[in-house]
Amino acid sequence: AAGRGPGDACRITAASGAEPRGRNPRPNKTMKEAILWRKGGGGAVDCFLCEFRCRIADGKRGMCCVRENRGGTLYTLVYERAISAAVDPIEKKPFYHFLPGSDSFSVATVGCNFRCLHCQNWRIAQLPRDHGGEIEGETLPCGEVVESALRNGCASVSYTYTEPTVFIEYALGIAALAKGRGLRNNFVTNGYMTPEALDALQPVLDAANVDLKGFDEARHRRRTGAGIEPVKRNIRLMREKGIWVEVTTLVIPTENDSDTELSGIARFLSSVDPGIPWHVSAFHPSYRMTGLPRTPIETIRRACRIGRDAGLRYVYGGNVPGGEFGDTRCYSCGATLISRAGFRAGGNRLRDGACPECGAKIDGVFK
Repeated sequence: AAGRGPGDACRITAASGAEPRGRNPRPNKTMKEAILWRKGGGGAVDCFLCEFRCRIADGKRGMCCVRENRGGTLYTLVYERAISAAVDPIEKKPFYHFLPGSDSFSVATVGCNFRCLHCQNWRIAQLPRDHGGEIEGETLPCGEVVESALRNGCASVSYTYTEPTVFIEYALGIAALAKGRGLRNNFVTNGYMTPEALDALQPVLDAANVDLKGFDEARHRRRTGAGIEPVKRNIRLMREKGIWVEVTTLVIPTENDSDTELSGIARFLSSVDPGIPWHVSAFHPSYRMTGLPRTPIETIRRACRIGRDAGLRYVYGGNVPGGEFGDTRCYSCGATLISRAGFRAGGNRLRDGACPECGAKIDGVFK
């Protein structure tokens, strides 16, 4: 990362409790040169894909553990090498104001530039870091992803499950083809990419659900290994670039569930755009934070109230039972516009993106 010596970015550790994944029966033996890097001194390269801006020595990897300097050239190790691919309802991402009720073809590779102690998908996101740099996955060409999405009646492709920024070359390859076939593209991301990476994504990226994991810098760094300010900057930049944005905060007891921290997030989002949907999701013990309790449902109710009091028009609760947190209501008259049960949208009463009762324009991408 910035300020570190060459090759000191990805600190490969001994395996943790992660379950080993099956070996790739069709290994992708090709290498693809990465984008967003330049040559440094002494055979090192400088990567500017994300805000760690790693300087990587020859034979070493960046913080994400999936970009490697080989002979003074930076390569991605995960191009067209999927660890997961599936059809999901778009609400599962979660997106509630981006093509609600549609299906999305989800794809991911291993790897992540964050080191979240509470990682929900740690078996694949942290796999290279926890298993000595191992890269797993099956060959899945960009064109096959698009054909699978169309064959399954999907309206979009989601780059999700792990951090899509670290497999940007794969994502861009798919996204360009998807656009040409009438599909939309969305990222589910920690939002730690550089402005240069956002510039590369802008022509093909339609939406992003950004994790804003807290508002206290010290706590955020301790939990994730990264800072908050680049994430806040990128939420603003995405909106300025015309990318639809929704934001998710995993509410963790004793970590980021105080009124002060939740209010800070809500006020910030409202200052960017009160039409940004905010998803406040309940935590369940995972990875290296198994000693904390699940988030009480009353905490989610309190977070929703805080969001609405800050001026946000749409606040949703996630990972909790019951339907009280999932319906989309008109911010003007309160009419229920889209009802939801779990990850599925039911009745959609919107008329050309507006409330049928009062005519208020509802923020989102609905066509």
